[in-house]
Amino acid sequence: MTAKGYWIGHNVVRDAETYDTYRAANAAPLAEFGGKFLVRGGTQENPEGDWSPRTVVIEFPSYQQALDCYNSPAYQAAKGIRTPVADTNMIIVEGYSG
Repeated sequence: MTAKGYWIGHNVVRDAETYDTYRAANAAPLAEFGGKFLVRGGTQENPEGDWSPRTVVIEFPSYQQALDCYNSPAYQAAKGIRTPVADTNMIIVEGYSG
C-alpha cells in the first residue's frame, strides 16, 4: 500500500485579494495530482511554539504525487502569485502507512 503525501503549510497573508487569485490558480494543479484539502484556514489554537495564523493541510494519493504537484509548471506559476503577498512555511511529507 502506497503511503499518502501531504503538504503542510502555514502562512501570513498580507493581501487577501491577491491570495484569492493564487487560490484560484492552484485549483487545477491540485485537482490534476489528486490533492484534497483537509485543513484550509479555519480556527486554530497554538499551545506550543511559533506558528502563523493560517494553516493548510492538503492530502495527495502518494508522496510522489505531492512532490510532482509542487514541482509542476502550473503550481509554480500559481506560487508566483502567492510569494509576493504571503509569508509561507511549507513541508511535503510522506504519511504513515503502518
